[in-house]
Amino acid sequence: MSFFDLILRNLWSKRARSIGLAFAVAIAVMAVVTLDVTSSGLEQSAAAIISVGKADFTVSQKGAADTLASTIDREELARLRQTPGVANVVGVLVETQDLNADNPVFIEIGINPGDLTAFGVKMVAGRPYAPTASHEVMLGWRAAANFGLRVGDRFNANGTWNTVVGIYSTGNAFGDAGAMLPLPAIQGYNRVPGIVTLAFVKVAKGFSITAVAARIDYAQPELTTIRTAAQFGRADRNLVYLQAAVNGSTVLAILIGAVIIGNTMLLSLFERTREFGLLRAVGWTRRRTVSLLLAESLLLAILGAGLGVALSFAVAFVLENLPALKGVLHPNFTEGAFWRALFTALVMTLLGALYPTTRAALLSPLKALSYE
Repeated sequence: MSFFDLILRNLWSKRARSIGLAFAVAIAVMAVVTLDVTSSGLEQSAAAIISVGKADFTVSQKGAADTLASTIDREELARLRQTPGVANVVGVLVETQDLNADNPVFIEIGINPGDLTAFGVKMVAGRPYAPTASHEVMLGWRAAANFGLRVGDRFNANGTWNTVVGIYSTGNAFGDAGAMLPLPAIQGYNRVPGIVTLAFVKVAKGFSITAVAARIDYAQPELTTIRTAAQFGRADRNLVYLQAAVNGSTVLAILIGAVIIGNTMLLSLFERTREFGLLRAVGWTRRRTVSLLLAESLLLAILGAGLGVALSFAVAFVLENLPALKGVLHPNFTEGAFWRALFTALVMTLLGALYPTTRAALLSPLKALSYE
């Protein structure tokens, strides 16, 4: 019988315990991976919001509770436009509205029609709204398709009716699934005159994007520049807290899992004392005995990690379709999430197996064979 066959035979002979250990690993991995993919999904959604505009970087309020809670006033916007190296600044007000069960977080973007080209908006049908129109709206082509609306139809939002005067495309799925309204109108609907959520900055030719961004960060410390998803923590504290929760849950899952695995393996060691004594008596070394236990544990860890990832797919699907999270949460299963799953499973198993394998290595063959 080969070494691997012996491992399989041992695990199969104690099926209930093996299944229990694998399931314990799977539950821990499921919790960690689910948090990881939901955190990554929320970060991706935030990235989609700030990447709608065709700009070199985005400016947001520093330390806002979340990206959409950012506020930039007229004076701050004016100082951005006066920054050396800045060619153009487009200020937009981004709001969300619960339209219906299928669109609980519908994105509305307030922007002046003169800034549409700089923002990367292309008209698919109709025309842009007037600068001060109070009942005109443009729909992204995805939103128009979802609602079955065309130019000339009425779109009810903000407690009033709006005539669809145009259908647009931005090349961004998030922006194309929303609506655009005149900036003064949406500021009035939300009672925030002179306020925008984000500013999209285009740097003039010949100037360094990094240098201009650094100049803004220094001159206006209440604001922050964002170029990549990794920089969201500057503006959105919720994403920072969520990532901290993911890291904390990984450590907690490893510790709890290690205790469960250690206890189970210790009980298994007591039951198999005579078996280990016999193996030592026929010539097995301490290293080979430890290798057997570790190999059994690691095989269960890998199986548990696979089961945990499968369970996380199911849990993420359920969360994604909950009414309160529909349209907001889009789990993002990245390569990093799978590596985190494997890391969690292996580390908790190795920690849990440390004491039982040490006990097994120190067993005296004579005492082990006489163990009752």
